[in-house]
Amino acid sequence: MLVGLSSHWESAVIALPPPEDTPEEILRTKIIIEARSPIDGKFLTAAEYVQLQTQLQEAPPPKLDPKIREQIFLLRLRKTLLQFFPFLNF
Repeated sequence: MLVGLSSHWESAVIALPPPEDTPEEILRTKIIIEARSPIDGKFLTAAEYVQLQTQLQEAPPPKLDPKIREQIFLLRLRKTLLQFFPFLNF
């Protein structure tokens, strides 16, 4: 019976996080000073990120062609209908 209890206590120690792992409380208070570009995912400084956001607000990205939008809508509608009616093959 002592063997069973001692092995149970040893497994509880294994469940602890590694010592080099930063606690979540510290990560929550950390100030983020770098960001990623929403366009290509590259790392940016805070100043570059603010500048990019103002550029995107002044000149938003071009909109899709209405024909392409309609095709995307129809594909999504088809996908939804096939989820409810899998026996339809259109």
